[in-house]
Amino acid sequence: MAPRLKKISKHFVADPRLNGGSVFRIYKDGRFSKDKSPYKTHGGVQFRHARGKDAHAPGFYVHLAPDEIFYGGGIWHPPAPQLLNIREAIRDKGKSWTSAITGATFKKRFKSVRGEGLTRPPRGFDGDHPLIEEIKRKSFFAMAEGKPAQAKKPAQAKKPAFVDDVEAAMRDGKPLMKFLCEAVGAPI
Repeated sequence: MAPRLKKISKHFVADPRLNGGSVFRIYKDGRFSKDKSPYKTHGGVQFRHARGKDAHAPGFYVHLAPDEIFYGGGIWHPPAPQLLNIREAIRDKGKSWTSAITGATFKKRFKSVRGEGLTRPPRGFDGDHPLIEEIKRKSFFAMAEGKPAQAKKPAQAKKPAFVDDVEAAMRDGKPLMKFLCEAVGAPI
């Protein structure tokens, strides 16, 4: 994905290292979980922004599991200062936000932005703001489902057509990524 990712943005990194790179570890930390099974049942890869140090940075993501495949981009549980910056950007640049998430290619591929939200408006934000449901989010991401054949036959994910589809999803998600990167002060 590295050469394809460079065409989309030179600021997102495909790091092949198994420890600290783009690939998430296959084992899980079971210390605080009731489920003590040692392995995840899926593989995940994040191509995060070069300024990010962990999974809480803007990035593109690919999820591969025996029963599902999805990919897209966004930011998952950003730290409080970045989350505030994103919320303020949505409040102050509502037209840019709406434009980023309602473009024809974005809507066709992803339908909408996802992410768990607060039940009440965050402190300092007007509950009557027209984009309050977006502002209440704690994460901002858009994911596309892989084709059913890819999930039923994981070997399909090794084929060039799969990589082409992931690249196309990254291109279609670029307006969202541009907005998020600008909100947190990262170049796109």
